[in-house]
Amino acid sequence: MPLLRRLPAAAVSAAVFATSLVTPGVTASAQAVDPPRDACSTGSAELRYVVLLDPGTTQPDAENQITAACGALAVYYPQIAVGVARSVDSAFTERMGTHRAFSAEGALAAQQGPRKDETAAAATAATLPVEVDKKDRTGEQWDMTMIGADGARRINPGSKDVVVGVLDSGVDPTHPDLSSALDRTKSAGCLTGKPDQAPAAWEPTASPHGTHVAGTIAAADDGHGTVGVAPGVRIASVKVVDDQGYILPEYAVCGLMWASANKMKVTNNSYFVDPWLMTCDRDSEHVVYESVRRAVEYATQHGVLTVAAATNEGADLAGPSGRTAENPAASGTSKGQAKRRTLDGSCKVLPAGLRGVVAVSAVGRNELKASYSSYGLGVVDVTAPGGETKPKAYDPSGAKQEGNDCVLSTVPGGYDRFCGTSMATPHVAGVAALIASKHPDATPQTITKILTEQAEPLPCPADYDLHDTGAQDAYCTGYNPYNGFYGHGLVDALAAVTGN
Repeated sequence: MPLLRRLPAAAVSAAVFATSLVTPGVTASAQAVDPPRDACSTGSAELRYVVLLDPGTTQPDAENQITAACGALAVYYPQIAVGVARSVDSAFTERMGTHRAFSAEGALAAQQGPRKDETAAAATAATLPVEVDKKDRTGEQWDMTMIGADGARRINPGSKDVVVGVLDSGVDPTHPDLSSALDRTKSAGCLTGKPDQAPAAWEPTASPHGTHVAGTIAAADDGHGTVGVAPGVRIASVKVVDDQGYILPEYAVCGLMWASANKMKVTNNSYFVDPWLMTCDRDSEHVVYESVRRAVEYATQHGVLTVAAATNEGADLAGPSGRTAENPAASGTSKGQAKRRTLDGSCKVLPAGLRGVVAVSAVGRNELKASYSSYGLGVVDVTAPGGETKPKAYDPSGAKQEGNDCVLSTVPGGYDRFCGTSMATPHVAGVAALIASKHPDATPQTITKILTEQAEPLPCPADYDLHDTGAQDAYCTGYNPYNGFYGHGLVDALAAVTGN
């Protein structure tokens, strides 16, 4: 299964959170400045933009600046001075400044070809059975045994006071393994950049990915189906993945800010932010990089631990260099003529590469780095089961792979096996939730410290020739307690509930 990219009183309380979280752009400022009527063009298709403003900018000021640039403010997050605007003026970016406004929607429109990793996911969702088989399948969950989760849940299944935000493609609220854990009052859709609590906004529509991730975290321990790492905690469905599999920066910002406003202890982020695998902190890319960075930093400061996948590209994330494929965001170019991007040290996978985020690589059943898993010394913090198939059957597109060595979990209508760092990440989020349950006052930094100290160190493999070609398929740097393949090691659920 791919890493998604592209993967009553309580209700009143949630509404208050939503109100304090964002400032709707429809509330016009009495001092709004309208541009001259003949200055704005209306000949282009309407696009959505992320707008980066100076810290401390008020909502009226933000609205004035965006209106003066021929745009309309859709939502504003004053805590981090990031807004989402819409405009039909093709010169909106230039009016605002390329260092302050960027449209991922527009950039992706310039790309050619179908989304490589979501076609299979949508087809899978369409063919799932209607009724869920109640057979006990925990014996097939080798991944839970690997990290001691089967023993941990008998000691402490996790606290209902802990909420894990599943920032993904939506969680099936009718699945019997998930319905009791799902907190609907804290669930929201973010596909406009503004949180929407209507069930239709946060339920899955095209992909089973989010439901699979949710099951790994908190599927019920009820003798039926599968069981999650922390079946006693609650989850919230925060939809940040659209039906084409894209995660635009405004989706991610909305999801992280919603998690913060709703006091979630952990968020699971099994995706990277589009439109690039690695976003550089320079030029127009700075808008995407900085907006997501601010949202992650705000979440951390407000008690939310961000856990994210290292991606399925099999890439060394520690020292990005070289030139990429065509840049869909290059201005003044047409399809097939876009400029290539040059990577440098400022380029990171978002959000996994950001400070304060727990980045996760994947291992197979043999505790060896999965062939698809990206890695990198100083980037990867821990590893967890993501599954693996025979290397020769490995599909670099990240498409779903068959076999018992993939991870079994919930999907709408039943259960299925998927492989990927998307599957490894919720194991870590689940262990983090167990730590938060045992240490309810722990900060994200404290949870990270406990998580990494309790991890089982895995040494660099002496030989990583997966295809018997005589050449290494990747190079592991570092030493036994901390290296580029596994970070601090394999997460330990049993230690999380028994340790200090």
